[in-house]
Amino acid sequence: MAGTLRDRIERLLPRVSKPARYTGGEWNAVVKDHSKVALKVAWTFPDAYEVGMSHLGSLIMYHQINRREDACCERAYAPWTDMEAAMRAEGIPLFTLESWTPVGEFDIIAFPLLYELTYTNLLTCLDLAGVPLLAADRTEAHPLVIAGGPCAFNCEPLAPFLDVAVLGDGEEVIHEILDAFKAWRDEGRKDRRALLRRLARITGCYVPGLYEVSYNPDGTIRDYRPTEPGVPAVVDRATVKDLDTIDFPTRPVVPNTQIVFDRAQVEVFRGCTRGCRFCHAGYITRPVRERSPEIVQKLAREVVRNTGYSELSLVSLSTADYTDVQQTVSRLSDELQCQGVNVTLPSTRVDAFSVAVADAVNKVRKGSITLAPEGGSARIRRVINKTVSDRDIREAMRAAFRSGYRAVKLYFILGLPTETDADLQAIAEKGQWALEIAEEELGRQEARKVRVTISVSVFVPKPHTPFQFEPQVTLEEARRRQQYIKRFLKDRRIEYKYHESDVSHIEALLSLGDRRVADAILRAWQMGARFDGWNEHFDYGLWLRACAESGVDVAFYTYRKKGYGERFAWDHLSPGISREWLIDDHRRAMAELEVEDCRWENCDNCGVCMSYNVLPTLKPAGFVGEEEIAVTDSAG
Repeated sequence: MAGTLRDRIERLLPRVSKPARYTGGEWNAVVKDHSKVALKVAWTFPDAYEVGMSHLGSLIMYHQINRREDACCERAYAPWTDMEAAMRAEGIPLFTLESWTPVGEFDIIAFPLLYELTYTNLLTCLDLAGVPLLAADRTEAHPLVIAGGPCAFNCEPLAPFLDVAVLGDGEEVIHEILDAFKAWRDEGRKDRRALLRRLARITGCYVPGLYEVSYNPDGTIRDYRPTEPGVPAVVDRATVKDLDTIDFPTRPVVPNTQIVFDRAQVEVFRGCTRGCRFCHAGYITRPVRERSPEIVQKLAREVVRNTGYSELSLVSLSTADYTDVQQTVSRLSDELQCQGVNVTLPSTRVDAFSVAVADAVNKVRKGSITLAPEGGSARIRRVINKTVSDRDIREAMRAAFRSGYRAVKLYFILGLPTETDADLQAIAEKGQWALEIAEEELGRQEARKVRVTISVSVFVPKPHTPFQFEPQVTLEEARRRQQYIKRFLKDRRIEYKYHESDVSHIEALLSLGDRRVADAILRAWQMGARFDGWNEHFDYGLWLRACAESGVDVAFYTYRKKGYGERFAWDHLSPGISREWLIDDHRRAMAELEVEDCRWENCDNCGVCMSYNVLPTLKPAGFVGEEEIAVTDSAG
């Protein structure tokens, strides 16, 4: 069967774009004999291959599962629209790249949920796998459908489609899930609901089918209640306390074709306590847990050796905040530049950027650097708790030009709470600052080569943040503000980019929605919605029609300011941040009051450390040489 299916797939490839997406056979891919493993997991990324292969979390989980002798993990990706059409025409199911096995034959189908606009692709993958879309329609013979990632912290719009959502860090909880599934299967897999009850007792596992929701007459949520005893009323996230104890993939799969982030990656820390009030990731990953510098160095050497990449990224939410960032970057750059390997920090905070760090990175070649003030004015940055001053921004620009950069990208958010036209004008002003500083540092002639990009996205309120109470600006107002900024950008050296506001509107719906929104997702998919995160495929009109036909009022979720007493769809899915603290911080935002980073200042009592008995882990500075460290191949 596998050989026959492979032949049928191969006959399709000349007819579709980018056939390398579907061939498999990549360097470092793990291929196991299915007859010799007890558990088979299809890691199914609900977006294109080049996006999914860039996701470090997927590489981590692929490695974690394949480390087990009793399990295999194989990859599948949402087929592009031309491949989907060809597969349906030929009756070919969704398949994995390692063995070309139908995804529907696996024990578990696991979806990473990184962004809301992949939800329709998830339905495509389930449908092509021959798995019922609704969890209620699945029997003991069907795979278990699980999902994790940032969007799991409000997975209610997907609740009818998921068996289990995993909250938090996946490296440890995945083994508990696999063990529970194996035990259930060994008992005869007689009752699927018994498996779900068992999984619901694992910290980090949310089983939507074991909860019921009630609503108030005005459409707001009255309550979420578990329907069976032993099921927790509030689901806590899974938390890895010490990253140094977690096996990291140093032999990741190397893609066959160019991908979005085509580079080696080492995660230096997880979490963020900066407290930017718009940032979902910063709140759901607290507290900060760092890898020690010597472990980072060891992992960097191994991953470069095992992949052949010419670029190594030290990744986190804000890598420049790593305790030992200057020494770490400098030493790695010195060691790897002789191999032609460029060390980069893809996430750079404006206030943490320094001449020393700028000089340490990109010794092999200089690219562009992205600085993210987020807000144009000092006032709006106080509102969002982006604790950088105008001076910080200027000095970051100055350091960048002195270090050899000639392209600077500035990232901002439009439509932030309390935003005024003066704040918008300040965004355009920052582009002019960059040009003026370039002339000061480089001279007028060299400054003519400088290129500045101002990129602006529309604010999307996110769950578990202080701004979860805030509405999104209307489409009309967002477009007005976009054009208002443009009025002040006259220099040709400044490129102005802005995200389409209608895309952000649907993202807000899916971000803030409850179970009733699932009907709109299903209807949009039935009407042809695919790859909604791609401009060439997103159809705003289709989504509005789907919502209308499903009885979903988009404005109810997106344009309405929420009161402090309102129950949200995600209140029973806890990242450890107390609701009381979020309310207090929202009040501080309205008063333009900043909160300092609790790693360096006093605890602000957000609740995370107490909830999960884990403290911020800041590793001491210090490096050891290669001869002092046993470098082992930790790949399974």
